Amino acid sequence: MTRLSVALLLAVALSACSPKYDWRDYRSNDAPYAVLFPGKPASQTRSVKLDQLEVSMTMAAAEVDGVIFAVGSAQLPDAALAPAALTAMQTALMNNIGASVAGNQSSAAGTLDVTGTGSGNGEAMRLIGRFLAKDKRIYQVIVMGRAGKIEQESVETYLSSFKLN
Repeated sequence: MTRLSVALLLAVALSACSPKYDWRDYRSNDAPYAVLFPGKPASQTRSVKLDQLEVSMTMAAAEVDGVIFAVGSAQLPDAALAPAALTAMQTALMNNIGASVAGNQSSAAGTLDVTGTGSGNGEAMRLIGRFLAKDKRIYQVIVMGRAGKIEQESVETYLSSFKLN
């Protein structure tokens, strides 16, 4: 075997060993939360309309293999607006992929877990989301992508890592 062949085989073997998910701790500078992202996240803040309420939402997100892992957070002028704002966030995300809600579950802690299926660019899409509020701040913690690319273990790792500070 030539040196080039050996080097090529070694490079292929090493790339096969590299982890698909590079879990890293992320602490938001904008909102009091921490989460594990499966790659280096990017962050962006923009104005969004949640029904009649306009808020400044900050999104931090990472993408792995066409699957997006994202946390969105916004500060409301009044905590009483949180239930309607969370419903508007959920509806907007589901509409993005033309999703029908496949299941939702509320917890005693006041979180709403939602799963939806739809399509995007002619492909089956899936959205798994957790929506919650604390005081005047609202959060959406989501995984969205092609249905066949979303791995349940990575969803569980991601969602369970989200903690409010």
